[in-house]
Amino acid sequence: MTEPLQSPQATDPSFGFNSYAERLNGRAAMIGFLTVLVIEFATGKGVLAWLGLL
Repeated sequence: MTEPLQSPQATDPSFGFNSYAERLNGRAAMIGFLTVLVIEFATGKGVLAWLGLL
């Protein structure tokens, strides 16, 4: 059997679990966590109490 001379040019998927989506999700989670810490530090209450849910 002979090996093919060309290999397919695969691109990253535009949806689903790809590196860009995971990187963006991680950055959004870090920003959200930092926001929660700033709210708790500034108000002295937790986020649920700050939102009026507790």
